Amino acid sequence: MDLMHLTAVELGKKIQNKEVTVRECVEAALAQIEAVDTKINSFVTVDREGVLKKADDIQARIDAGELTGPLAGVPVAIKDNMCTEGMLTTCSSKILYNFVPTYTSEAVLNLEKAGAVIIGKTNMDEFAMGSTTETSAFGPTKNPWNTEHVPGGSSGGSCTAVSAEEVPYALGSDTGGSIRQPSSFCGVVGIKPTYGTVSRYGLIAYGSSLDQIGPVAKDVTDCATILETIASYDPKDSTSVKRDSYDFTSALVDDVKGLRIGIPKDYFGEGLDAEVKEAVLKVAKVLEEKGAIVEEFDLSLVEYAIPAYYVIASAEASSNLARFDGVKYGYRTEEYEGLHNMYKKSRSEGFGPEVKRRIMLGSFVLSSGYYDAYYLKALRTKALIKEAFDKAFEKYDVILGPAAPTTAPKLGESLSDPIKMYLGDIYTISVNLAGLPGLSMPCGIDSKGMPIGVQMIGDCFKENNIIRAAYAFEQTREYIRPEMAGKGAE
Repeated sequence: MDLMHLTAVELGKKIQNKEVTVRECVEAALAQIEAVDTKINSFVTVDREGVLKKADDIQARIDAGELTGPLAGVPVAIKDNMCTEGMLTTCSSKILYNFVPTYTSEAVLNLEKAGAVIIGKTNMDEFAMGSTTETSAFGPTKNPWNTEHVPGGSSGGSCTAVSAEEVPYALGSDTGGSIRQPSSFCGVVGIKPTYGTVSRYGLIAYGSSLDQIGPVAKDVTDCATILETIASYDPKDSTSVKRDSYDFTSALVDDVKGLRIGIPKDYFGEGLDAEVKEAVLKVAKVLEEKGAIVEEFDLSLVEYAIPAYYVIASAEASSNLARFDGVKYGYRTEEYEGLHNMYKKSRSEGFGPEVKRRIMLGSFVLSSGYYDAYYLKALRTKALIKEAFDKAFEKYDVILGPAAPTTAPKLGESLSDPIKMYLGDIYTISVNLAGLPGLSMPCGIDSKGMPIGVQMIGDCFKENNIIRAAYAFEQTREYIRPEMAGKGAE
């Protein structure tokens, strides 16, 4: 039996039932990483020594009856923008090439309390800026379905690690679709929860009003279970929300009778690949046959989401990234004359081109002559987008559409045209602007053999609606793994 073929929850059950040991699970994960990671580059750091010692510690606590949760002893990978005490955390940037945090982010801490074993940190677009995981200082990550294609981004490393079965699940972060879009490209399930559900404490910020941590796994059951584990109110994060309930697994029922599903006509216009459109509409048909009420509607303002998002995100990025200056930690240039020259050289040598592009754009839209014309206008647009969704959710429980306009493009195609890369986020970013929960899951394979993802969007704090719809759809299809996942740790 290949342990890495199992889902996180299945593996957790086997550990609790004493069918396998935590060490065996960790060794299976390390063997698969050894076998396939040179081809796909999912990981930036793998903690080989530390993880085996940790496995034995957790096994002892499971045997003593201290750890009884569904994820106890199950290996996990963490996106490299979440601080982990004593483990390199680089945001895949040269400027943080040697940064080892002295504390652990709250979401990761919640996993550790549940007995999860952190295998290592995954590759990402530098500072989460990009949609292909090609802007990393550690080189691009490649899609396990076809290594000539991108895995999506910025959580590409986390999604490929799950897709290639190097780990049963991973954590990613989503600022404008960075969990959902690579999940779609890699044929896995990813959830971006409602803003404020998972603490951002210890997540190295890109766009503070948009960033949210979420799970990536093989199925909806895993994602709901992981979300239940990482979600919590955190007084250390001023945007953290105290929720009435953190129960997401009760929504895992195969019943969508009476669930109202809206399909935005605006999401199915030009620019959407015909095969993606067909696969997504098939999902609606399946749910309708199971008793859901499906209808089309107009969701206005879609075309304004991208400009509003890039103005707001870049403005917040230029402010957040000011702290990386070569003074206190991270990369510092070797030769410089005076303080200002050191700042300038450290930043120009330490940041990659996409990060520089967004810092400059952000500084521009926040400058005195342009603040009103761009930044304030973008904030007003954001409020209007939220209103449009509020209006839609008066009528529907779930909004269904594509996660991305196409399947994964080839490596190098998007980087040559940044605008084209930005337009690839058209279906995901309005969810972040409105702070809503969104889920992406596989729903088909195109003629090139690449996975297609469907996106389900819910109202604020109504994750259970999208989990229920996704779970019901999932019961109608088999999980398909890329060929690469079958190789390696046999």
